[in-house]
Amino acid sequence: MGDSILIKNISELVTCSGFRAKPGPRMAELGIIEDGAVAVENGIITAVGDSAVICGERGQEHFDTVIDARGQAVLPGFVDPHTHLVFAGHRPDEFAWRLAGESYLDILQRGGGILSTVRETRAADSASLVAAALDRLDLLLSQGVTTVEAKSGYGLDIKTEIRQLEVMAALNKAHSVDVVPTFLGAHAVPDEFRDRPDAYIDFVMDEVLPEVAERKLAEFCDVFCEEHVFSVAQSGRLLERARELGLGLKLHADEMSPLGGAELAARLGAVSADHLLRASDRGIERLAATGVTAVLLPGTAFCLRQPYARARTLMDRGCAVALATDLNPGSSFTASIPLIIALATLYMGMRPEEALTAMTLNAAAAVGRADRIGSIDVGKRGDLVILAFPSYRYLPYHTGTNSVQTVIKAGKVVWDWRRCRVLARGEAAS
Repeated sequence: MGDSILIKNISELVTCSGFRAKPGPRMAELGIIEDGAVAVENGIITAVGDSAVICGERGQEHFDTVIDARGQAVLPGFVDPHTHLVFAGHRPDEFAWRLAGESYLDILQRGGGILSTVRETRAADSASLVAAALDRLDLLLSQGVTTVEAKSGYGLDIKTEIRQLEVMAALNKAHSVDVVPTFLGAHAVPDEFRDRPDAYIDFVMDEVLPEVAERKLAEFCDVFCEEHVFSVAQSGRLLERARELGLGLKLHADEMSPLGGAELAARLGAVSADHLLRASDRGIERLAATGVTAVLLPGTAFCLRQPYARARTLMDRGCAVALATDLNPGSSFTASIPLIIALATLYMGMRPEEALTAMTLNAAAAVGRADRIGSIDVGKRGDLVILAFPSYRYLPYHTGTNSVQTVIKAGKVVWDWRRCRVLARGEAAS
């Protein structure tokens, strides 16, 4: 592929224009241009607007690649701002146990759940972790994801936590999708610190965090602030240390119980507070007042059969809401962007426009990159999605089905479903 690309005659160019998260009512503002065009040169968007004007001013002959998107919509590349991408092993038995009535926390307390994946991941080598994660990135890319956040947290010791983060660095070099690394060493209390959560927090603060920060292996630090896991006080202590070491802050907040995680995220000025299934009214108000992005994970609520986060309340009170898959081997073993959009619109009260903003600009804000990605604006990176349909409205309407035809990363086509169709139909590739 060359260094420049022009997409013209776009039926619906959905820019989601902006350089910071859009709160509440502004999430419905998509900045649509009909019969639009977008030009990308050297990986950066250089022109956005009316197709006839841009083609006339720029001249198609100056571009290495020209795509006619007549009858199609073009959107910003999707951002998945909360995943546990790097892990070994699977937990199908636990899914059946939950169907039989066992709770997620009950399974964790008897050594299953996260701790089961910890045992598998500790035993895995880097090559196998990279190979498995590359397959997951392929799946995400095919659905329009061009940037993904990935958390550690399946080591709970210094050796494996570092290995997970090193694997993320390797993935960044090996795959088109950008991987944003987050250190989640406080994901659970490991067996060797059983009944000593304060001692484990001390260990993470004193031994693991400094190495992560010194080697610049992570951009963010996260913690599972939850009943029977880490308290608000323990979580706050760890995050304050992470901030001292230069890491941005994230928080698994108020997922299973209204512990006060949203309030803690607001007090510390976290980049995002995630889950929020049981966030209090006061917590929601504090998130809105402080500009902390609320990352909602409807796939987790769906798989755990829990009430969904109050997306409509969060938006009506002025929060910037993002959506993510929470891809992980336990509570949300899915990389399905169509599923997340369907759940958000059908069961969480989000309009299609709001869901799209939540998966693009606001999701980019949740990983600290709204100034670089998440919208189709001049000066931003050319991460784009071309749908097989003329409007973004097909995303929820074509329920649970991938509507993405082409994915462009930094101005280069990195995925096209038509090539897969040729193989599937047994046709000779031309």
